[in-house]
Amino acid sequence: MRNDMFLANRLNQIWSMLFPEVERKNNIAIRFKGKWKNKFGHIKLLRNKDTEIAINSYFKSEDIPEYIIDLTIAHELVHYMHGFNSPLEKRFKHPHKGNIVNRELVNRGFGFMLKNEKNFVRNIWPRFLERNHLEKTSSFRNFFKGVT
Repeated sequence: MRNDMFLANRLNQIWSMLFPEVERKNNIAIRFKGKWKNKFGHIKLLRNKDTEIAINSYFKSEDIPEYIIDLTIAHELVHYMHGFNSPLEKRFKHPHKGNIVNRELVNRGFGFMLKNEKNFVRNIWPRFLERNHLEKTSSFRNFFKGVT
């Protein structure tokens, strides 16, 4: 079952296997949050100086390949290691300039997943959204049609 504990386990596995030299300088919480059409996740520094990694709640669905979740977690970990929304020293001025995130992901063995992600974004994700996002919106509209 894909829940926040699933995400925490995946984060710990990915971190220990592929980011072992990156020091955890604060608490990091990861959870499913939001249902976004145009982003897979984000990282932010909370007021208490903990870091939160949010993963699109649509990814709870078994229709979403697990490698997309892993790649999203790894993407946010690259931001963390580069000092964006983490207590680590900021290594770059901009988080994505010069394709720094994808280059780091390729160096850490995620190249194949990045290639598969392109197919996912072009072919699978739009159909998934069509079935799931619009379904909810039309159900919401239909509910209020009868209310005066």
